[in-house]
Amino acid sequence: MSNPKKAVVLYSGGLDSTTCMAIARDRGFAPCAMSFAYGQRHSIELDKAKEYAPRIGAVKHHLVEIDLRRIGGSALTSDLAVPKDGVQEGEIPVTYVPARNTIFLSFALGWAEVLGAFDIFIGVNALDYSGYPDCRPEYIAAFEAMANLATRAAVEGIGRYRIHTPLIDLSKADIIRRGLALGVDYALTHSCYDPTPAGLACGQCDSCRLRLKGFAEVGISDPVAYQ
Repeated sequence: MSNPKKAVVLYSGGLDSTTCMAIARDRGFAPCAMSFAYGQRHSIELDKAKEYAPRIGAVKHHLVEIDLRRIGGSALTSDLAVPKDGVQEGEIPVTYVPARNTIFLSFALGWAEVLGAFDIFIGVNALDYSGYPDCRPEYIAAFEAMANLATRAAVEGIGRYRIHTPLIDLSKADIIRRGLALGVDYALTHSCYDPTPAGLACGQCDSCRLRLKGFAEVGISDPVAYQ
């Protein structure tokens, strides 16, 4: 039996990226997980990523260190307060990190070219999400087109890059159902933007609200601890 194809999976240790990794594995890929220490407010999600990546089938786990606090402009990379009263419809919230998915996908593309992989998975979602512009299908299509214009492997005809977004049209509840069907243990994930020093989720930021809504719609309790 031939070895499975490698795929780079952007992996934060959160609910969506963990489900995305499980889907990549289920589709027959050998997941190469890539996580980022980018100056975010806490390291809890990275601790979860380190712990969980091999348990859900990652054959490699690469942690990239960059400092987006030098740019700022987001509640996740500066001293701006994380909103706790919901997000207004049609408004891009202050938790948006400028160009984050473009930066992350660029690193993933570079690693994929080095690995000889032509598949990249990212857990963006355009349904139950916070209005971030770099989570939309048209953005992903544009990045994929760029990837096939800007890499040696694609230009020389060795292969074509594909950006996989298996969660993009799913509700948070459907994402959870999909993950549970694949055996994902959501107790080992973290989604909160502003956890307590002890690592408890705040339950009030937009990420917590979307996560709790998803579990409620599935009809089960979220297994992570909240303050």
